[in-house]
Amino acid sequence: MELILLNKSGMTFSYRFVPIFVVATAFSTPQVSSAQTPANKSASAPAPAPKPMTTPAVPAQPPDQAGADMAQAGAPGGKATAGLDAKTRDMLSTQVALDRAGFSPGAIDGSGGANTDRALTAYRQAKNGAPAPTEPLSTYTITAEDAAGPFVAKIPADMMEKSKLSALGYSSMQELLAERFHASPKLLQRLNPQAKWTQGDVITVPNVEPFMAPGSKTAKPAAAATAKPAAGATAKPATAGNVVVVDDKSKSLIVQTAGGEVIFHAPVTTGSQNDPLPVGEWKVNGVSANPTFNYNPKLFWDGDPTHAKAKIPAGPNNPVGVVWIDLSKEHYGIHGTPEPTRIGYTESHGCIRLTNWDAMRVAALVGPGTKVILK
Repeated sequence: MELILLNKSGMTFSYRFVPIFVVATAFSTPQVSSAQTPANKSASAPAPAPKPMTTPAVPAQPPDQAGADMAQAGAPGGKATAGLDAKTRDMLSTQVALDRAGFSPGAIDGSGGANTDRALTAYRQAKNGAPAPTEPLSTYTITAEDAAGPFVAKIPADMMEKSKLSALGYSSMQELLAERFHASPKLLQRLNPQAKWTQGDVITVPNVEPFMAPGSKTAKPAAAATAKPAAGATAKPATAGNVVVVDDKSKSLIVQTAGGEVIFHAPVTTGSQNDPLPVGEWKVNGVSANPTFNYNPKLFWDGDPTHAKAKIPAGPNNPVGVVWIDLSKEHYGIHGTPEPTRIGYTESHGCIRLTNWDAMRVAALVGPGTKVILK
């Protein structure tokens, strides 16, 4: 099945994941993390519900990633894995099983931490048990399309310099493939210490559903990308009645059905002291894939006063990632990120950040009118 996204300009996007048809509406101006606003918005200021699950506390900093002594993973498929200790392999199995079940641990790293603990707790509460062990690794052959990129060798930190680029694509093959397989770049490098990262190279990767960024050469356009919804349609039955709940204390997002069944869980980054999460009940206005953004430094408390307004190009390294889920709370949305390993451990300018792959999974489960509870 495919995710079909339609922006207000009439352009359509598709993403093959779960059934959905999103009908875009006129978006309000969001306050987005890293001081950006979507290009089709004009910002003017910075930026009884289903009971969410209780989850462990959040540490101040990310946990250490996979051990430095992790070597080539070797053959997957249940065979012995050279250089991978049992503890790390068991953690990879848990993280992969959670990810495949829709209870995301964030970036898979083989080490675990708060994000994995929250996902495991959420799974146990929703399913009354732990996920079944699964083969954590698989192999992937780098294709000509992968090698072609195009890559942006250096992503500038300065917003004005970002605006000079034509796109904010991946910076390297490692970054592209780490995001495709929901992994930290450090884990991917440690699994493949001898990799050349060129076409034809066979690498070891987490055994998850590959993520294809919207707009990438390998993301197949939907056959029904130009199809129009019926008059008055708001969302397919698959999304009708779904509710999104974001818990600021546990740094978690869940999607529930109308009957209260949890069908997705993911770690999130939410707000800060200067830009707190806007607690309340809101609705989804629409979804925009691979958006460009207008940057206005005056809208944010930490904006650079020497900067001018600028358009920030689209791509996975855009400050709001590859998708924007616009909320009825003016200036706010749910979106992706260029820094997946920091999700759950850092702060935002009030919006809700997820990894790019998790943000797209949420986009596939919502539609215009979907209830969003921020608490």
